[in-house]
Amino acid sequence: MEIRGPMLLPAHREDVELHTIDGLTLVGELATPLHRDPVATLVTCHPLPTAGGFMDSHIFRKAAGRLPELADIAVLRFNTRGTASPRGTSEGSFDGGRNEAFDVAAAMDFVAARGLPAPWLVGWSFGTELVLKYGRDHPAEGAILLSPPLHRATADDVAAWAVDPRPLVILVPEFDDYLRPAEARERFASVPAATLIAVEGGKHLWVGENQTRRVLTEIVAAVNPSALPLATEWQGGTDDL
Repeated sequence: MEIRGPMLLPAHREDVELHTIDGLTLVGELATPLHRDPVATLVTCHPLPTAGGFMDSHIFRKAAGRLPELADIAVLRFNTRGTASPRGTSEGSFDGGRNEAFDVAAAMDFVAARGLPAPWLVGWSFGTELVLKYGRDHPAEGAILLSPPLHRATADDVAAWAVDPRPLVILVPEFDDYLRPAEARERFASVPAATLIAVEGGKHLWVGENQTRRVLTEIVAAVNPSALPLATEWQGGTDDL
């Protein structure tokens, strides 16, 4: 059976709540391997909620649906303040990437409290702004940026990563709506150790199974390369799904 679309591979999936230092409760989901301990954890920061971004934005939903089984990676997804999804609505209201700093901190506090291993911050679009601005404050193994627009993150926010020894991996779609590879190379030039990957044919929303697989492969290449290549077919029985 081909692995594609919203297919959910076996995993333990748990509705969770995150608690911010300014007193809000955020809703989320933690997906972990069903029969093994995870080797790493993705802490995902979703696209812009005022433009439809939320914890179920498709790349993160598919990461949670596939990577616990295929790569032994735990995936934490959550709605930032004021964001709604079928899981529920997080308290508070959208703050343009300012008080969302507390949301990132709450997610990392949750990871620490649960003893989840080797957390990586993964931001997509607006979520990359949160990772760039606030990720260095937390004990993550590294950071992965998907389609960074660099609207809210300043040149100083970017340059600060130059003195951080942790890996910074940047996936830039060839046909991005906001930041394409040539400009991205210029704007991330202040971080010479960063790995910038220009994705041929890619677009900001990474639509299509080929783009989904490319993004998930690059995430796993950074976080748990021993799990590559990712399987594209499910060998288990349908009763396991």
